[in-house]
Amino acid sequence: MVLEEVIVTATKREADVQDIAISISTLSGDKLDVFASGGADIRFLRSRMPSLYIESSFGRAQPRFYIRGYGNTDFDLNASQPVSLVYDEVVQENSILKGFPVFDLDRVELLRGPQGTLFGRNTPAGIVKFDSVKPSQETDGYARVSAGNLGSFNFEGAIGGRLSDSWSARFSAMYMTRDDWVDNINGFTGQKQGELEGFDEWATRLQLAYDAGGNFTALLNVHARDLNGSARLFRANIIKRGSNDFAADYDRKKIYIDGDNFQKLNSHGASAKLIYDFGRVSLTSVTGYESVEVFSRGDIDGGYGAAFLGPGNFGPGFIPFPAESAGSVPDHSQFTQEFRLSSNDWGRLDWQAGFFYFDEDLTIDNFGYSTLGGGVQDIWDRQNQQTRAWALFASIDYDVSDRFVLGAGLRYSDDKKDFVAERFQSNFGRPNVGPLYANPADSEVSWDLSGTWIMNDDVNFYGRVARGFRAPAVQGRISFGDTISVANSETNLSFELGVHATLAGGRTRVNFNVFSYTVNDLQLTAVGGQSNVTQLINAKNAKGQGFEFDFESLLTDNFLVTAGMSYNDTEIDDPGLSIFPCGAGCTVLDPPGTTPGTVSIDGNSLPQAPKWIANLTARWSLQTDNGEFFVFGDWAYRSKVNFFLYESVEFTGKALSEFGLRAGYNWNNGRHQVAVFGRNITNEDVIVGGIDFNNLTGFVNEPAVWGVEYQIRVQ
Repeated sequence: MVLEEVIVTATKREADVQDIAISISTLSGDKLDVFASGGADIRFLRSRMPSLYIESSFGRAQPRFYIRGYGNTDFDLNASQPVSLVYDEVVQENSILKGFPVFDLDRVELLRGPQGTLFGRNTPAGIVKFDSVKPSQETDGYARVSAGNLGSFNFEGAIGGRLSDSWSARFSAMYMTRDDWVDNINGFTGQKQGELEGFDEWATRLQLAYDAGGNFTALLNVHARDLNGSARLFRANIIKRGSNDFAADYDRKKIYIDGDNFQKLNSHGASAKLIYDFGRVSLTSVTGYESVEVFSRGDIDGGYGAAFLGPGNFGPGFIPFPAESAGSVPDHSQFTQEFRLSSNDWGRLDWQAGFFYFDEDLTIDNFGYSTLGGGVQDIWDRQNQQTRAWALFASIDYDVSDRFVLGAGLRYSDDKKDFVAERFQSNFGRPNVGPLYANPADSEVSWDLSGTWIMNDDVNFYGRVARGFRAPAVQGRISFGDTISVANSETNLSFELGVHATLAGGRTRVNFNVFSYTVNDLQLTAVGGQSNVTQLINAKNAKGQGFEFDFESLLTDNFLVTAGMSYNDTEIDDPGLSIFPCGAGCTVLDPPGTTPGTVSIDGNSLPQAPKWIANLTARWSLQTDNGEFFVFGDWAYRSKVNFFLYESVEFTGKALSEFGLRAGYNWNNGRHQVAVFGRNITNEDVIVGGIDFNNLTGFVNEPAVWGVEYQIRVQ
């Protein structure tokens, strides 16, 4: 037995993962099924591949991605991220779209480093790429159902096959639910006044494929999602002052809030991929449409009452004032169109060139509420943004010799935003503000150059240099501030050297690379703090360097081991850059800044950027006359992180280490499977983020989830 060949589309062509001059990792098959057990959202991918981290202060709805420590901590619904997410060849630009559930997937590809030549303007950190299972003429499908603790129940299934000689279809669906399991305690009476942290979520996907054996093929895709449940739970003063330990009275199953908490989301979209084969060249058209609506309301201070009510009328800990808010996207549409020409079997030369168009209209409402006044609305501001962008791109791969392949790409991007913000309702008698306008625009050239030296059929070495580009961004949350902020575009220059090796007669794969990058005019978000205002800023430079390692080995015919590790050393390089630190009484470690009350963040690591990420999986099986017993174990680790741009004792997240386990039995040629599973089986409890303007507020990772699962496959 040998390892299966892994075919990816990282370069918009099918290729063996070992032959691509990019730092790339993939996940597919059993791994995705195992990691997603128990109703996990897309954040289950964090630390599962080297240099990939994902976190969220918005719950299941708005994940924030980081590659090589490079991302964006901004929680605004208009936040721009340097990591792009591409789902079935359609970019998911808005951060809410990036949370679409993971189900019925063929594979996930992680492309590290700038990918601006083929994939666009907002990819300077890299891409997370999802490819669903496509329709075929063969009847194929599955159904998977599980139940577990916390009142969890999950279903996932798909069915597909032939409709006619030319048409095939595949329908996929998933449903997840979990009961409320965190008690909300009335701080004044000590009585339970409700439960939180449950959710109901479903998603569907229908695909139709046309292939009559001629020079035209088509793939149509429609999909939808609906989520209803708790918003992120913020917990007041769960951090022990002077440390990053839990406070003595912290209890994972209890919270003490006096504001509302809920989240509702629905999205839908469609795409069409049309391919015309003209012999020497092919023309591909990819058209995509996405729309999302969301409303999320939460108690941001994470406690009850307020200090100005007098002793005994607030808690847990010191609550200077209440904070309750909501973010909403009532209207959104995204349209994308790509045309690309590509060569077909031109011998030593492969090339592709094309045009890309992006059009997004977005409306965001931000609300504030008077918690102590019965929860009535007392703040309302609105943002409207229209984004129009287009690009021309081209790339080539040329076999200089049988041993050396040269690759190059070039892309011209043009980006323009029309933004307006206005505050219609202000608390405390403040005047309304606006309309305030911003019209940032820029055009940039992205490029990459790579070379691959093929030592033999099993080992190749590669080098790559690439320049990426992120378009200008606007931050228009004016609930408390009276101005908007604009960040100039940023560029990233990255260098990478690596090796892909297949060893032990095809039973082992090893990939290793070292890299360094410099981001000019890095877009950063100064969140909250003493000013309680979120603002965009540009740092002169940020630097990163490190390595990535992937390992997969079939040690015996029934024992498969995989491992990954990365080291990311990041640093902000701007001696004159200062921000306001926390307003929550944390212990700040940075020196004073250039403006009174600020601190210098020069030399700090990037926020939410762990230096170390590691993962390990092991699958052992025992064959029987009728089936197979198996055990699958996994581990994911990330080292400590800074939650914010400044460094402080309290808002430094401890290392997070989570274990998973699955054991079961397959029979009837794999058609049936029954298994028991556990996620975070040691019930690791770690603070993974904070809010710094009111008190030592934090939020925590998911608890242990246990369950039993049955699966049947149609073949």
